[in-house]
Amino acid sequence: MSRAPTRKDATPPATLDPADLARRAREIFAVEQRALAAVAARLGAPFARAVALLHATIARGGKILVTGIGKSGLVGKKIAATLNSTGASALFLHPVEALHGDLGIARADDLVIAISKTGSSEELAALIPTFKRLGVPIVAMTGNATSQLARWADVVLDVGVPEEACGYDMIPTSSTTATLVMGDALALALFDARGLRPEDFAENHPGGALGRRLLLKVRDVMHRPPDMPVVPETATVEQALLEILEKRLGVTTIVGAAGGLAGILTDGDLKRILLKRGDILRLPVGDVMTRSPKTIDADELVARALKKMEEGPNKRITCLVVVDGDGRPEGLIHLYDCLQAGIT
Repeated sequence: MSRAPTRKDATPPATLDPADLARRAREIFAVEQRALAAVAARLGAPFARAVALLHATIARGGKILVTGIGKSGLVGKKIAATLNSTGASALFLHPVEALHGDLGIARADDLVIAISKTGSSEELAALIPTFKRLGVPIVAMTGNATSQLARWADVVLDVGVPEEACGYDMIPTSSTTATLVMGDALALALFDARGLRPEDFAENHPGGALGRRLLLKVRDVMHRPPDMPVVPETATVEQALLEILEKRLGVTTIVGAAGGLAGILTDGDLKRILLKRGDILRLPVGDVMTRSPKTIDADELVARALKKMEEGPNKRITCLVVVDGDGRPEGLIHLYDCLQAGIT
């Protein structure tokens, strides 16, 4: 019975030196960082032209077709996904599948991002005549700015790198990283050029923590009357304390005669005042309240409310008063409301 051959380079894991592995990893990081710096230094007019073409494509209702073979194709899939997540309609078109029917998805209003390290992919070369016949703009991402693909393209984004991180200039590492980052740069520059906001990004991410953080607004979780604690400025401290106990939020808002926010009183304030002044229950609440408390608009994001509670030298604030355009309190949002909504 024959035995399977044993690989000569198979090293038992127990003999691997963690320090050597970490050193090698740092070397790889350094090589790829140098590669990114080299590509970044070449950015200029071609990049701006590529973003302009992408912008025009989306504006006319076209889609972005990303294509590439092998590692370039895998990077292309990620670029297409990033474009989609920012609201730019994109899809990955596999070159081989395209040659066997999928090319029918291409339309004159579209744009193609063709990715090839050498710029000499036979599969991409076979697709170009159809793209040219349709008049589809081609943005080439290649490491060879004089290649056949580069000559066919309307815009060439040079992603050539000084060396691959493998040490033998064979395994696509630095080059795929540079291409990936170039795709990120295109997607985010396009996002900015279209004048979009975080809320627009959130529309494509409605699920999970990200969706909640970007879409959930203060008005969605705030306590409104009659659940919102509120007493007039003429009330006594005892009346304010009863309101705090009844509404169970550890705080009450205080309004002036015209209904505007005059201040707040928290159970923490009461404890500190009691230690200093003793019997305070019959004092006017206006004598002990905190004036000019932190406030927020109902249309602000809950994530912003949480951040506002944490801003400033005193980070023990647990609630914000929600006020309308006239400065009247219309709600109260508590730290626990943010946490229960999944915003951390």
